[in-house]
Amino acid sequence: MRIPVLSAIASLLTVRGGRRPQNAVRDDRRAYPEPMRTTVDNDAPTAERYRAFAEVEARGMSATYDAWALGVASDPATIALIDELPPAKRQPNLVFSAARFHGAEPAPYDDFREWLGAHWPEVRATAETHATQTNEAGRCALHLPALAEIPGPLALLEVGASAGLCLYPDRYSYRYSGHEQLDPADGPSPVVLDCEAREPNGAVPVPVPARLPDVVWRAGIDLHPLDVADAADLDWLDALIWPEHDDRRARLRAAASVVAADPPRIVAGDLNERLAALSAEAPADATLVVFHTAVIAYLDDAGRARFTETVRGLPGHWLSVEGRSIVPGIDVRTDVANDSTDFVLALDGVQLAWAQPHGRAVTWVPNP
Repeated sequence: MRIPVLSAIASLLTVRGGRRPQNAVRDDRRAYPEPMRTTVDNDAPTAERYRAFAEVEARGMSATYDAWALGVASDPATIALIDELPPAKRQPNLVFSAARFHGAEPAPYDDFREWLGAHWPEVRATAETHATQTNEAGRCALHLPALAEIPGPLALLEVGASAGLCLYPDRYSYRYSGHEQLDPADGPSPVVLDCEAREPNGAVPVPVPARLPDVVWRAGIDLHPLDVADAADLDWLDALIWPEHDDRRARLRAAASVVAADPPRIVAGDLNERLAALSAEAPADATLVVFHTAVIAYLDDAGRARFTETVRGLPGHWLSVEGRSIVPGIDVRTDVANDSTDFVLALDGVQLAWAQPHGRAVTWVPNP
């Protein structure tokens, strides 16, 4: 049985998994097609994966990646290079990050095409040995309103933790639009997370808390954990940040200094294999919260179903921030205005908000 939470969130948890909100739309690909799935679909043709990435993920977020992805989608010679990689390694974000890691600068597609051809051996090698492990501390601004409503103290367990930057929501400062800055108990943090608290038609005010949660235990799981104290790992995290996002790059370095001072425990392995055992290590007097952001998309359907079954069987709570057709069983609130690239933020399988993927904005949805 999940532990009930306070205020509006409590009403969602009177029955495990919550109630279906009025006017919700059942989340499946027939009800709401999601091209974003195509970019991580290993069976999709490479051209389709890159075109979907341009039109759904990069559009309005990165002019460089938008242009590069559209260029690749129409370039058989470059597609032939990328198809030398295993299907799981052909995803646009990974290939572009590997190129950036080796020095590719923002430029028109024709210049990038020439550069990639000249540097393909090293780019290919990096793509084969690395993964998309974006670790955006700004996403804590998405998690915080939900975490603050859960009775503490909290034990946080992140699946797909990368270097663990999102395991420290209590160590960062927050600036939500229309609200005063919220700081840790010991004073302002060197990491300040700005987030727009949106209230479009159909939305309700974002429940920005008055204080940060009390976190007494934190741990994570990742196939290949990264260490912010390792220069090469930090450089890879930097390469994963999209070209125009200089504010995120500065935030990465600041958050890395916070994490390096008190490193988290991150175990290596498959999340479905390690989740139950690691969650059992959480203190008995703390509320366990298993959470993830932009992670479950990289599992196949069977892996997602297995994860969902496991996490629903654990004590505590489950906080997910994923693409709108990624997590099985969530009713998507399309009755509330949202951006096409927004993720679904859900607690215990019930959507609470629409979330900008990198933490820049959040829209809270009403629930009965």
